[in-house]
Amino acid sequence: MANPDRLTALDASFLHLERDASHMHVGSCLVFAGTPPHYDELVDHIARRLPLVPRYRQRLAEVPFQQGRPVWVDDPHFNVTYHVRHSGLPRPGTDAELKRLAGRLFSQALDRDKPLWEITLAVGLSGERFALVSKTHHALVDGVSGVDIATVLFDTSPEPAPAPEPEPWIPRPMPSPAQLLADALLERATAPGEMARGVRALARGPRQALERAREAVAAVGSLASAGGGAPPTPLNVPIGPHRRFTWVDAELRRFKDIKDSLHGTVNDVVLTAVTLALGRFLRARGVDTSRLELRAMVPVSVRADAERGALGNRVATMWAPLPVGIEDPVECFGVVHDAMAELKSSGQAVGAQVLTELADFAPPTIMSQAARLTARQRFFNLVVTNVPGPQIPLYLLGRELQAIYPQVPLAPRQSLGIAIMSYNGRLHFGLLGDFDAMPDLERLGEDLGAAIDELSLAAGVAGAPADASARPALGIEMPRSRGGGRTRATQPRAAR
Repeated sequence: MANPDRLTALDASFLHLERDASHMHVGSCLVFAGTPPHYDELVDHIARRLPLVPRYRQRLAEVPFQQGRPVWVDDPHFNVTYHVRHSGLPRPGTDAELKRLAGRLFSQALDRDKPLWEITLAVGLSGERFALVSKTHHALVDGVSGVDIATVLFDTSPEPAPAPEPEPWIPRPMPSPAQLLADALLERATAPGEMARGVRALARGPRQALERAREAVAAVGSLASAGGGAPPTPLNVPIGPHRRFTWVDAELRRFKDIKDSLHGTVNDVVLTAVTLALGRFLRARGVDTSRLELRAMVPVSVRADAERGALGNRVATMWAPLPVGIEDPVECFGVVHDAMAELKSSGQAVGAQVLTELADFAPPTIMSQAARLTARQRFFNLVVTNVPGPQIPLYLLGRELQAIYPQVPLAPRQSLGIAIMSYNGRLHFGLLGDFDAMPDLERLGEDLGAAIDELSLAAGVAGAPADASARPALGIEMPRSRGGGRTRATQPRAAR
């Protein structure tokens, strides 16, 4: 029987992808209304609820000689105060200072010798607010299960639910390297038994099994044909370890009205807004977008309802085209909508899931090399992930959560990642950029706000303007274009 504490192939791949410049943690910047709790009060609150997420007191143990994927083991030195931190924002404590703090925290890799998560309490935020900046390694949690786990810390009413006094936690003994190796080899030796049961099932129902195999092969073929090279862009350059972070807010109702008007889905509207913004952004950098179509990696959850709240990753991938050369909002929406409908019918996401499941049979050394090889390929220009969040207000120690700005990690040669999360009637866009390659990240946030407004106008939908707060000062000098010259932004993009 497989060890339930052993990483899956997909989870392990996020460890192999991690480099000095690529930190494979997902995170968020959560903004609350009210005076901040005392640090000790927050630590006590988290400690009381840790028994509900026991993985958060476990660390990774490597199998000697890479003869098996790592396993989760209890951390005998676990100390919650190492993972819950405290930081004060410099005056005046605006969103700009919070964004800088979040970018700095997202620049720091998690310590693999400890449980792979951190939460920083940020105080000094203007307007009677405070924030939590959280990080969790992608090997531990994906976006959808992260939403479920985050609610463990929150309440659905201003009155906190009573939590029992935490019982003394006694960690299980750490397995020795010899034991880790023996367990991995034993597990590998028992795999043929699992395969033999599959052969017996094939003999009992050959027609049904053959049909499933035929569908799986077709799905994998669809994924392979879709995973062609992405075009070279200024977004795809070597990256460093440092990050910038910004966000944009919009009304979820507005996106639903647009999709009803244009006959699509909310995700179509999101991808169209991102496409229009990237087109504006690249043209401001002097890039010719007339025939340019970017390729976005769009993670898709394949987590069953029965698995909600479980840790680990249950995601597949679709490669979505972003026609940044199309400036007409309605035409752009039509192209994105048709492309996404075709991708869904092609079985591309199913093909990615099949490959993920097959990877569980690959020796870890092969998986490690495969992950490194994948990281060097240019299959996509950026990641765009849209995760549905809770549509009711949540509270932490009686303080209402106002916004969740999500963060998705950057892969090698990917200087931009865009994560979107819906919460309580709002859509929150979190933009993470490489510090050196994306000095104009705030400008992209402004372009995204303008694109949402433009798309609303074209669809005949009224609504409050999208908020790209902390807009950059005018007259920012932009990086060199591919032609070698510099462009200079002298007025807001929306006014042009």
